[in-house]
Amino acid sequence: MTKGGGLFTSKWGLLMAALGAAIGTGNIWRFPKEVADNGGGSFMIPYIIFLFTWSIPILLVEFNLGKKTRKGTMGSFASILGKNKAWMGAWMAWISTAIGFYYAVVMGWTLRYAWGSMSGTVSFSNAEGAWESFLNSPGSIVFFQILAIAISAFVVYRGIEKGVEKVNKILIPTLFVLLLFSMIWALTLPGAMRGVAYIFTPQADSLFNGKTWIAALAQSAWSCSAGMGMAITYGAYTRRKDDTTLNTALTGLGDTTIALVAGIMIFATVFAMSGTMAEAETAVEAGGSGLTFIYLPQLFGQMIGGRYVAIAFFSAMAFAALTSMIATYENAVKNFVDIGWTRKKAILVLTAGMVLLGLPSSLILLPAPGADIPVFLDNQDFVWGMGLVVSGAFIYFLVWKYGITRFRVNFINSSYADMKIGKAFDIIFKFVIPIELILMSIWFIFQTITAPVDEWWKGGIIGFLIMMAQWTIAIVGLIYLSRKVEDKLVDEDFDPDSTIDEDIEKEDSPYEVPMISNEVRIDVPEEMQT
Repeated sequence: MTKGGGLFTSKWGLLMAALGAAIGTGNIWRFPKEVADNGGGSFMIPYIIFLFTWSIPILLVEFNLGKKTRKGTMGSFASILGKNKAWMGAWMAWISTAIGFYYAVVMGWTLRYAWGSMSGTVSFSNAEGAWESFLNSPGSIVFFQILAIAISAFVVYRGIEKGVEKVNKILIPTLFVLLLFSMIWALTLPGAMRGVAYIFTPQADSLFNGKTWIAALAQSAWSCSAGMGMAITYGAYTRRKDDTTLNTALTGLGDTTIALVAGIMIFATVFAMSGTMAEAETAVEAGGSGLTFIYLPQLFGQMIGGRYVAIAFFSAMAFAALTSMIATYENAVKNFVDIGWTRKKAILVLTAGMVLLGLPSSLILLPAPGADIPVFLDNQDFVWGMGLVVSGAFIYFLVWKYGITRFRVNFINSSYADMKIGKAFDIIFKFVIPIELILMSIWFIFQTITAPVDEWWKGGIIGFLIMMAQWTIAIVGLIYLSRKVEDKLVDEDFDPDSTIDEDIEKEDSPYEVPMISNEVRIDVPEEMQT
């Protein structure tokens, strides 16, 4: 039994929570930006390839790792690889938490715009001025950041069954309905199919550009939460007999479906409401913040019934942000609980850290023509988003070290599995993932050094050096801290060589009780015996 939170009560609850962890503003705020920056349909080809050869395989390992060890990321690595490897799990937890620092800010933006759409307090006729005014109102930005953190903390404090599972069962279906409504409405606009064609039409110059493939790998991992450790955490709360293979596949496919629905809605709206192709391309190239909080509100203001579409769209964004923030919180809390903290103490410390370390992303802006740029937030998105590739490398190392076929047989293919995984898993981890890692790393470093960019805070040689400095500081600190607590991470009775079926049999076996004989025996003192 896992410590601190209970178990998911149903397969449906686990699936909704897993989808909630994967589906976030990355599907709505980040995905369109990456599509626009990398040639539309040219981006979609590597994105789909990496979904099946990177994100889903890594999620599958994560779910079963948590299910097997009943630990968070640190305890899982320590249990399988030994205590000196706990820092790798700490890196995964840190990546998720560091993303959470700025993600809470983005969630705050969505809350403000969802409320503003309902109350009419956000101007759609002057969307650029409204966004600029909001960004330059520190009190308002921080208020909504803290509100986002407080809501997430409260849900996680309620535990798995009453908090995480219950909330995701409500929000994920609602999110899908809202986005589907927005997409259908957008597709009725004249010229909407130009936007759909943009998403699915490859451009040769982008398709054969290494930057496109690197961005697709990072976005696939970011969007599916592959490498964040959230699947390890939720796997730890999974009932032993629940299947994780089908759940993993549905998580990856469901996440991609939501991204496509949101992308179709956004691009259909932009291309339909823009006067020319040039205007439409300018809008989609404005980046996640400019596209979502300036151009789209302007277009909603021009649409018949646009206010209702805006309410549905920004509410969906807020719900998506919340479900991902919940997973981020639970991921960190689980690691604290594993080393002996109470759930309450872990949440209080994490909440304080989320607020304080998220302030730079809230407040540090770079004045620029048009809307100011939240440069610190953009930098953190680049640094820790790319850090997910390192997390994927750690997952690969764990499976390789334990034994690829052995991991598949012992951890994944139980007799209760709805789907059995074959040798394709072995091929992906023996050949495909290491090739992806090597090629993408070389390609990324080469292009970063040789292709200077204007956005130095998230690209070019300066951005690369800033990223490596932050990674180095994080890794050194995590190695030091993990060694302080690693003795508390591994249960004495944990057997890494047992199969899931053996674990189930052990847990289901009745307690041994002394046998009671029907024979009655009376001991007679020796002096009374004749």
